[in-house]
Amino acid sequence: MAKRIAKFEKVSFAQFKEGYVDAFGEACEEEILKVYENIRLPRRATAGSAGYDFFMPVTKTLKVQETLKIPTGIRLKMDENWVLKCYPRSGLGFKYRLQLNNTVGIIDSDYYGSDNEGHIFAKITNDGKEGKEVELKEGNGFMQGIFVEYGITVDDDAEEIRNGGFGSTTK
Repeated sequence: MAKRIAKFEKVSFAQFKEGYVDAFGEACEEEILKVYENIRLPRRATAGSAGYDFFMPVTKTLKVQETLKIPTGIRLKMDENWVLKCYPRSGLGFKYRLQLNNTVGIIDSDYYGSDNEGHIFAKITNDGKEGKEVELKEGNGFMQGIFVEYGITVDDDAEEIRNGGFGSTTK
């Protein structure tokens, strides 16, 4: 039986609104609130699935070579010595060559306590090699996360405390 080591949650509305405006531009608060209320927590499609599907908060179309930053509205509380590795959904990668801009997203266990509440974002690109635009519909899965346990070296001495996302641990 698989270990139960994590729990997905929504970020606060204020945090989601900040991420939404940053990603998509200004919108009325009622529109953003409606999107926020409809956010679905990641879930596995079947009992044998390794990946937890993340769902689009809004419908967006990606033209060839276009990039999109997606505020998922999701954060993750997980046990130490675990990481969530994020990948595009297999079908989107196969049919459209949709790619995460950082290849594999890494969500560390201490990201949950960051100033941004551990808000998980994805940045994806339709790389154009297939020559097709892709419509990512609200409520459909676009990314999957897989939990992986990890170890550390016997002489590890990391003591820094995270506060932030990209690049926060190498400053």
